[in-house]
Amino acid sequence: MRELGATQLAEWLAELQATGAAAPVLLDVREAWERQLCTIAGSIHIPMGQIPARLHELDRNASIVCICHHGARSARVASFLEGNGYQQTINLTGGVDAWAREVDRSMATY
Repeated sequence: MRELGATQLAEWLAELQATGAAAPVLLDVREAWERQLCTIAGSIHIPMGQIPARLHELDRNASIVCICHHGARSARVASFLEGNGYQQTINLTGGVDAWAREVDRSMATY
Protein backbone atom coordinates (compact mmCIF):
# COMPACT_ATOMS: atom_id res chain seq x y z
CA MET A 1 0.00 0.00 0.00
CA ARG A 2 1.25 3.42 -0.95
CA GLU A 3 0.53 6.51 1.08
CA LEU A 4 0.03 10.06 -0.16
CA GLY A 5 -0.45 13.27 1.74
CA ALA A 6 -3.26 15.66 0.82
CA THR A 7 -1.04 18.04 -1.15
CA GLN A 8 0.57 15.14 -3.04
CA LEU A 9 -2.85 13.75 -3.93
CA ALA A 10 -4.11 17.15 -5.10
CA GLU A 11 -1.04 17.58 -7.32
CA TRP A 12 -1.43 14.08 -8.76
CA LEU A 13 -5.13 14.62 -9.50
CA ALA A 14 -4.36 17.95 -11.21
CA GLU A 15 -1.64 16.30 -13.31
CA LEU A 16 -3.96 13.48 -14.35
CA GLN A 17 -6.70 15.95 -15.25
CA ALA A 18 -4.28 18.07 -17.29
CA THR A 19 -3.13 15.09 -19.30
CA GLY A 20 -6.59 13.56 -19.65
CA ALA A 21 -5.49 10.40 -17.85
CA ALA A 22 -7.96 8.41 -15.80
CA ALA A 23 -8.33 9.57 -12.24
CA PRO A 24 -8.08 7.08 -9.38
CA VAL A 25 -11.15 5.96 -7.49
CA LEU A 26 -11.49 8.16 -4.42
CA LEU A 27 -13.03 5.78 -1.89
CA ASP A 28 -14.48 7.51 1.16
CA VAL A 29 -14.85 4.90 3.91
CA ARG A 30 -16.29 7.20 6.59
CA GLU A 31 -19.78 6.95 8.00
CA ALA A 32 -22.67 8.75 6.27
CA TRP A 33 -22.92 11.41 8.98
CA GLU A 34 -19.25 12.29 8.49
CA ARG A 35 -19.68 12.57 4.76
CA GLN A 36 -22.58 14.98 5.28
CA LEU A 37 -20.17 17.34 7.06
CA CYS A 38 -17.57 17.43 4.29
CA THR A 39 -16.45 15.42 1.30
CA ILE A 40 -13.80 15.45 -1.40
CA ALA A 41 -15.42 16.11 -4.77
CA GLY A 42 -15.67 13.06 -6.97
CA SER A 43 -15.33 10.53 -4.18
CA ILE A 44 -17.54 7.48 -3.87
CA HIS A 45 -18.89 6.33 -0.54
CA ILE A 46 -18.65 2.84 0.89
CA PRO A 47 -18.47 2.87 4.71
CA MET A 48 -15.66 0.78 6.16
CA GLY A 49 -18.04 -1.80 7.62
CA GLN A 50 -19.59 -2.43 4.22
CA ILE A 51 -16.36 -2.95 2.28
CA PRO A 52 -16.25 -6.78 2.50
CA ALA A 53 -19.80 -7.13 1.16
CA ARG A 54 -19.29 -4.53 -1.56
CA LEU A 55 -15.88 -5.51 -2.94
CA HIS A 56 -17.53 -6.38 -6.25
CA GLU A 57 -18.24 -2.67 -6.77
CA LEU A 58 -14.53 -1.86 -6.98
CA ASP A 59 -12.34 -2.43 -10.03
CA ARG A 60 -9.35 -4.60 -9.06
CA ASN A 61 -7.25 -2.92 -11.76
CA ALA A 62 -7.98 0.68 -10.77
CA SER A 63 -5.91 2.87 -8.49
CA ILE A 64 -7.99 3.28 -5.34
CA VAL A 65 -7.30 6.09 -2.88
CA CYS A 66 -8.85 5.25 0.49
CA ILE A 67 -10.07 8.24 2.51
CA CYS A 68 -11.33 8.66 6.06
CA HIS A 69 -11.18 11.39 8.71
CA HIS A 70 -7.49 11.19 9.69
CA GLY A 71 -6.11 8.19 7.78
CA ALA A 72 -6.34 5.28 10.23
CA ARG A 73 -9.52 3.61 8.99
CA SER A 74 -8.56 4.21 5.37
CA ALA A 75 -5.17 2.55 5.97
CA ARG A 76 -6.96 -0.53 7.31
CA VAL A 77 -9.29 -0.59 4.29
CA ALA A 78 -6.37 -0.13 1.86
CA SER A 79 -4.57 -3.02 3.54
CA PHE A 80 -7.72 -5.17 3.39
CA LEU A 81 -8.15 -4.38 -0.30
CA GLU A 82 -4.52 -5.23 -0.97
CA GLY A 83 -4.99 -8.57 0.78
CA ASN A 84 -7.92 -9.25 -1.52
CA GLY A 85 -6.05 -8.70 -4.76
CA TYR A 86 -6.35 -4.94 -5.25
CA GLN A 87 -2.78 -4.05 -6.12
CA GLN A 88 -3.04 -0.28 -6.54
CA THR A 89 -4.27 0.83 -3.15
CA ILE A 90 -3.28 4.17 -1.71
CA ASN A 91 -4.01 5.63 1.72
CA LEU A 92 -4.64 9.36 2.09
CA THR A 93 -2.59 10.16 5.18
CA GLY A 94 -4.24 12.79 7.32
CA GLY A 95 -7.59 12.10 5.62
CA VAL A 96 -10.20 14.74 4.88
CA ASP A 97 -8.87 16.72 7.82
CA ALA A 98 -5.54 17.21 6.04
CA TRP A 99 -7.34 17.87 2.74
CA ALA A 100 -9.36 20.65 4.40
CA ARG A 101 -6.29 22.18 6.03
CA GLU A 102 -3.86 21.88 3.11
CA VAL A 103 -5.88 21.77 -0.12
CA ASP A 104 -9.45 23.07 0.27
CA ARG A 105 -9.58 25.53 3.16
CA SER A 106 -13.26 26.20 2.46
CA MET A 107 -14.06 22.61 3.49
CA ALA A 108 -15.55 22.11 6.94
CA THR A 109 -13.49 20.31 9.56
CA TYR A 110 -14.71 18.25 12.49
